[in-house]
Amino acid sequence: MDKLQNADKLIIIAGPTAVGKSDLGVELAVRMGGEIISADSMQVYKHMDIGTAKITEEEMRGVPHHMIDIIEPVEPYHVYDFKQRAQAACKEIYGRGHIPIIVGGTGFYIQALLYDIEFSGQGQDDEIRAELQAIADEQGPEALHRILAELDPDTAATLHPNNVKRTIRAIEYARQNSDTIYEHNAEQRKRISPYDFRFYLLDDDRQAVYERIDARVDRMIEAGLEDEVRCLQDMGCKADMTSMQGIGYKQMLMYIDGEISLDEAIRLIKRDSRHYAKRQLTWFRRERDIIRIERMGRSTAEIADEIMAGMWT
Repeated sequence: MDKLQNADKLIIIAGPTAVGKSDLGVELAVRMGGEIISADSMQVYKHMDIGTAKITEEEMRGVPHHMIDIIEPVEPYHVYDFKQRAQAACKEIYGRGHIPIIVGGTGFYIQALLYDIEFSGQGQDDEIRAELQAIADEQGPEALHRILAELDPDTAATLHPNNVKRTIRAIEYARQNSDTIYEHNAEQRKRISPYDFRFYLLDDDRQAVYERIDARVDRMIEAGLEDEVRCLQDMGCKADMTSMQGIGYKQMLMYIDGEISLDEAIRLIKRDSRHYAKRQLTWFRRERDIIRIERMGRSTAEIADEIMAGMWT
């Protein structure tokens, strides 16, 4: 491809957890001279490798990867942080005559970059947030989720009750504005992308995805997820931090703190990962301009062949 023609091209590889996005992204990058920008809300954190299934140097195959290991787990990180950093990374990649390949399962991150989403509305209201956090602490996250369901049922349908921080933000937005955050996001999705993009949704048979999730969790446990979480605790990470709300970390902390058994922690990690995969698909399937790619037992190379055949000419 002509380097000058790459200046606005963008490839997105999205899909549920454990479907094989990272391998496919690398395969495409090797073939077409691309660089990877991770759209994973957990892989941005340093020292959190096992529980995030972070890609290894060997798996990168020499392909540059961006937005991985960029902040400490005690630091806050939001979608607008991702958007700003990802836009800067795209500029650098274009400057080298390469194509950015966005790989990940955090739909809002991808949407924010792809359509240059504007983050409007009032800012953080500490009083509202304290009130809502108290409800979650005293009555449980389910009570908070019920409040959201009354104010913004569409957003509630996409959020797990345990995702307290995003639930609080959605309630806060609904209280502060004349619309809901779901309606705001839907309006933003009508924006025209500044990129000449191809948006691929990698999917597979539901049972096959669930089996890969279970196998991945078993490998995480064998690789030392418990020790990783204990090290994070020693660094000052606490259960209420965004980083420690991630699937795997939250449940392992509960085990370490004596709230549940190890077997129960593993069961919850697998269950919550499956639920997360379902929510990811719900999000991506409503996106416009999606090109759905079914794995169905095919190798990564075979899927890359299909994508390359339909790529820009």
